[in-house]
Amino acid sequence: MSKKKRILWPVGAGLVGSGLLAILYFGIVSWAESPQHAADLFWEDRWIVIPIILGFGIQMALYVILKKRLFVSAASAGSSGAMAGASGSMSAAAMVACCAHHVTDVLPILGLTAAATFLAEYRIAFMLVGLGTTLLGIFLMLVILFKERRKVLSAMTPVAEAT
Repeated sequence: MSKKKRILWPVGAGLVGSGLLAILYFGIVSWAESPQHAADLFWEDRWIVIPIILGFGIQMALYVILKKRLFVSAASAGSSGAMAGASGSMSAAAMVACCAHHVTDVLPILGLTAAATFLAEYRIAFMLVGLGTTLLGIFLMLVILFKERRKVLSAMTPVAEAT
């Protein structure tokens, strides 16, 4: 694989992952209230929303690096797929929790008033957990990547013969 493709694949995956999570966030709030309210809420919670979105993008880039074996010939991606799925789901749930209290006008019709109230009350906690799982996913993928890189480097280093 060319050097250009080795860079473009993870960058593209990171941008797509971040973009989709941002669309989820803005879509839910815009649907529940208005696009202007979505922008206002984003600005108010930018200290937590931006790191969640960027962290998820970084995690998707690392996942592609591991899955496609772009920089090391990793024998296996380990638990990176499961971790990406779990933290991605948690990040999405955190975004939904952040926005759920904005759909409380509709949720009583669906019988979900208590759920909306719970999510609204603990939205920052959900968002912090979402950020935490994203950071954990990034850490675990970096550990796998560095471990595989170390294997490759140690295999390339000649072993001194004992005399």
